[in-house]
Amino acid sequence: MPTGSDAARAMDDLRRLVRVLRTGSSEIQRSTGISSAQLFTLRQISRRTGQSLSDLAGSTLTTQSSVSEVVSKLVKRGLVTRASAADDRRRAELRVAPAGYKVLTAAPETPQEKLLAGLISMGPARQRELAAGLEEWLKSSGLDNLPPTMFFEGET
Repeated sequence: MPTGSDAARAMDDLRRLVRVLRTGSSEIQRSTGISSAQLFTLRQISRRTGQSLSDLAGSTLTTQSSVSEVVSKLVKRGLVTRASAADDRRRAELRVAPAGYKVLTAAPETPQEKLLAGLISMGPARQRELAAGLEEWLKSSGLDNLPPTMFFEGET
């Protein structure tokens, strides 16, 4: 396959994505003591205090089960609190704990935040095209049955 082909460009861009996610995750782990997925989630909770897991899944563009795993780790480390909502005891509200704000103060922007901002700036039509292309690529590769998770969260 020629170097400048569309397939080569796509593979090079995928390599760049994996590289930025992997190196960013390592750097964030070293500087903050938490994974980039945890920092991304912590920052999303700080932007809208009192949100539920379902709300948080929406703001992180992931599944509730994926974000629940990350939140459990943040709660266990004392960076996030989870309490029943005053108006509906069945709904748990998430808040950043003082220790979580301390982490956020010195934390860099995560690769996930940069990628999300870039994706949003592309506009709805380009987002649709990208999503359709990625779905087709994964399906034709036989990799479309893997569940989506937070980036590299299972590795930490």
